[in-house]
Amino acid sequence: MSAMRMTWRPLRWLFSRRAAKALLWAVVIVAAAVGANVAGIYLVGSVAGWERWLAAASGYFFVWRLCLYGATAYGWVWMRRRLLVREDDAQARRRLVRTEVAGVVAIVALEASLLMQAG
Repeated sequence: MSAMRMTWRPLRWLFSRRAAKALLWAVVIVAAAVGANVAGIYLVGSVAGWERWLAAASGYFFVWRLCLYGATAYGWVWMRRRLLVREDDAQARRRLVRTEVAGVVAIVALEASLLMQAG
């Protein structure tokens, strides 16, 4: 009986309230994106028209993304300062640098893929 508990213990995070909440948010975001696309296609009249509208509005979406990146960077700097006050060791700094590098690489990759699609 205890061996069975030990095998399920690593999977406990899968059934936690926190994981369920994250999964629910992901489903809500995907549903909102699908709903926005369906509504846009309905309002414009066709998928081709929707694609043309998206291409025409791509500059506005770029400005929107820049604003989101700026707000995220501001929040990151705020959080980083608080974290380094609380945990002022080399390991915490290394974790932060790895996270920052991964975030910048992800954003650059996203923007590069969007630029290649537009070109």
